[in-house]
Amino acid sequence: MKRLLVILIGVLAGISLIGCGTAREIKIKSNSEETSVFTEARDGDPIPKGLVELTIKASIKTHIEGYYIAESKKNLHGKEKYPFLVNIDAQAVTWEVEGIKEIKPAYDEDGKTSRDPEAGEGLRYVLEKKIILTPGAHKVFFGLPSDNYAINVEISLNEGVVNILEFKPVYRTKDIPTKITTFLKGINKYTAFLNGRQLP
Repeated sequence: MKRLLVILIGVLAGISLIGCGTAREIKIKSNSEETSVFTEARDGDPIPKGLVELTIKASIKTHIEGYYIAESKKNLHGKEKYPFLVNIDAQAVTWEVEGIKEIKPAYDEDGKTSRDPEAGEGLRYVLEKKIILTPGAHKVFFGLPSDNYAINVEISLNEGVVNILEFKPVYRTKDIPTKITTFLKGINKYTAFLNGRQLP
């Protein structure tokens, strides 16, 4: 029993340190060390010669404000806007996206609980931004400051193709009464795709 308690304390301490490390990394990555890596594209503007356009997509669905009684007022779940942090080669930008109320059926046509992880009432935040940058290799940091989550990926962009970098959410699992993945439990991780191909 004592050994089990020691192991449990060690695991919790490890999780705490990981969380602190992510928060620190997000804080560092929120500041730009460079300013000429990319520019935000405007609709209708031609792509300058020798550069490429990259569309960055991401989304998250959260519970509505007040869903959890004990939740901190500082938490941005269900609020009007939600921040997405992107840092490419040391140039950072935080885009605040407005939430849209979304209600998906909680039950399938046969009356069973829906397996759609985004079933139910919540707020959806959808990020879609186009930027202009040089072709070739780039290091991308994607973070959710409000959820203390971040992922690093490396991409390689080619001229003359439609470049889309998409971060797809994977939510946590609710264990009771059955194991169902749901946005109501928060974000677990993101899976990154470049031009439809999953990144390692």
